[in-house]
Amino acid sequence: MPKASRWSKKRKAPARTRLGLDIVEVDRIRAIARRAPLFISRIFAPEEIRYCKAKKKPWPHFAARFAAKEAVWKALGHGGVALRDIRVERDDHGRPYVLVKGRLRPDISLSLTHTERYAAAVATSGEASP
Repeated sequence: MPKASRWSKKRKAPARTRLGLDIVEVDRIRAIARRAPLFISRIFAPEEIRYCKAKKKPWPHFAARFAAKEAVWKALGHGGVALRDIRVERDDHGRPYVLVKGRLRPDISLSLTHTERYAAAVATSGEASP
């Protein structure tokens, strides 16, 4: 006789988590922006542009946000979301959070990092199982 399932009808299945990861070269983002000046305004929201331009070295911050958008896009499974629809903001403590199409997404966790040469981001998106 087969063993009983680990998940009985009384227990809920675990939530499904999707992971997105991206790493970019800061110089690549800078070069794209110089070759195609509209790149920045097509990918980043005005708030993101203001945040990055306020920094002494804005390019690592643009690159980190670009990596974050890619990581979130991957964590969401690519469906129906463009990079421009994803916005990275910071709370009062400096922690990043995500808005997708203008709506807060508390189910998405995000971590960013950068050096002068590279920027990376990891995003997780938790979905309730059916």
